[in-house]
Amino acid sequence: MSMAGGFGGGMPGLSGGGKGSGARGGGGHSDEANTRPLDRVIIKRLWNLTGPYARKRNVLFLLTIIRSIQLPLIAFAVSKILYGPIFAKDLGAVWLWTGGLLALMVVTSITFHFRQRYALELGEGVIHDLRNRIFEHLQQMSMDFYDKTKLGSIISRMVSDAEAIRNAIQDTVFVGCVQMGQMLVAAAIMLYLDWVLFGVLALMAPLIYWITEHFRVKLGDAYRVVQESFSRVTAMLAESVNGIRVTQGFVRQEENASKFRKMITAHADLNIVAGRLQGVFLPLLELNSQFFTAILLALGGFQVLRGGFLGPLTPEEQTAQFAAVGTFILIAPQFFGPIGTIGKLYNQALTAMAGGERVFRLLDRDPEHLDTKDAIELPPIEGRVEFKDVQFAYNPKTQVLFDFNFTAKPGQTIALVGHTGSGKSTVIKLISKFYNPTGGELLIDGYEIRRITGPSLIKQLGIVLQANFLFSGTVMANIKVGKPDATDEEVFEAARRLDCLDLLESLPEGLYTSVGEAGGSLSLGQRQLVCFTRAMLADPRILILDEATSSVDTMTEARIQAALEVLLKGRTSFVVAHRLSTIRHADQVLVLDHGRLIERGTHIELLATGGVYANLYREFIHATKS
Repeated sequence: MSMAGGFGGGMPGLSGGGKGSGARGGGGHSDEANTRPLDRVIIKRLWNLTGPYARKRNVLFLLTIIRSIQLPLIAFAVSKILYGPIFAKDLGAVWLWTGGLLALMVVTSITFHFRQRYALELGEGVIHDLRNRIFEHLQQMSMDFYDKTKLGSIISRMVSDAEAIRNAIQDTVFVGCVQMGQMLVAAAIMLYLDWVLFGVLALMAPLIYWITEHFRVKLGDAYRVVQESFSRVTAMLAESVNGIRVTQGFVRQEENASKFRKMITAHADLNIVAGRLQGVFLPLLELNSQFFTAILLALGGFQVLRGGFLGPLTPEEQTAQFAAVGTFILIAPQFFGPIGTIGKLYNQALTAMAGGERVFRLLDRDPEHLDTKDAIELPPIEGRVEFKDVQFAYNPKTQVLFDFNFTAKPGQTIALVGHTGSGKSTVIKLISKFYNPTGGELLIDGYEIRRITGPSLIKQLGIVLQANFLFSGTVMANIKVGKPDATDEEVFEAARRLDCLDLLESLPEGLYTSVGEAGGSLSLGQRQLVCFTRAMLADPRILILDEATSSVDTMTEARIQAALEVLLKGRTSFVVAHRLSTIRHADQVLVLDHGRLIERGTHIELLATGGVYANLYREFIHATKS
């Protein structure tokens, strides 16, 4: 069977006492910077992402250059018509020039269509490849990575950081080029027409840039606070929905509603603050543009009516100066307009730098290689498992297993018992080769586990976890995860052997019932039975039951006990359970305490010694009776 096939739950995080079991969480990544300065190395790597689409990218740059010329050219053409044939009252020339202008507008629209279309296609192609690459890389990462990395951080790499990279490639680069080119072409035209008026415009540009930058920073901070507030609102909503049973069970509806009202009111206040800043910024920006128009009219009018700054003008020169002033008024928005846009794009670029750095840091992280270079494929095994002075530590400061020794013969059932944190799940992780021992040897049929390939071991290993995770799809599809090439009849037979076929067929659509997200449409017991049937279908040589019956009610557990005996027979089995009733018939019971093997023997033998196991059993009996 495949690696996924032996699992009753998801790969990350076996339940129980591993060092990393609580390290992960669904939280975000508030410790990570939202922006970072432009970095040539990151820019080069982002550029390399467009390599597979080089032809489209190059055509896109050409269209970008053409469009940056077309936009100010349209304004210039309008001024030429106004102060040329219209001013001269030449109707024929008006029709001719207007036809040419319409043709230019059509070509400009076509250019815009393909520039936008190719940018979207390029961005989509890059993010498609990048997300595939991230996902494939994540599939290769070891359990150590998942134990130490927050779930929210992993999702952020795939979603928000990848999206920031898409925006940088799709919008920031090409829209920025259009805006910069538009400014340069507009500046060149105005400089050609009248260098004095252009000098006035050039002096005003830094002022407008300063205003834009000042408010961009303030608005960025304001909207960042709004976004953080919104994240808290959505987190509370998700928490309230997930915990609705507890809320109603403890009659906390009004208290929760009051907390939510305060949170949503604070969020609204923050939105109003941001809105007020925006309400000052946009009118101020518009006022500056209008202020420039007023200065332009005053200076231009002075030049036209009083003969200019450099001496008297001839009537022809006055007419030309009048046309220049009008042309300036039409083209000036092509120069000033991009300033605010470029400021936003720059901020977007800084966000992409931070996102790119995090994505590349993940992709550059080599998966931990648990196989040695000379590792071999594990041949069909009988199921002998030997621990020889095995030691293990999740990090150098935290030793989890100490000089662990025992042997499981083929076909034996080994029970692992101990309080939380005793090391039971760590033993399971080592057998599953999620980790390698940091000391000693772990042998499978005499093969040292480091020298056999992981997939060849997993194919002969089955695990049913306490967290009985199911994938989206039908019950049938989830059972076939254990053996993808199995027929439906083989699935029915596995469920029949497990004596749960009637329970699964009682579902609304039998074994073809959709399990919902993470199996949410099934009860805990039903999900557990699906996982048991999956393990039965996989027919592994080594079977691991990690708290596998802790989520099953007493009646259902009684039904599967007999089936478990069939399932365990002839296989080397490791059973981790707090319900000690499930391990009474184990061939060996191993009692662990803080990573040390302190007792071993059969259930009867350990009860007779009156040690730690006997005390655990008495606690279990007392809890059952109460």
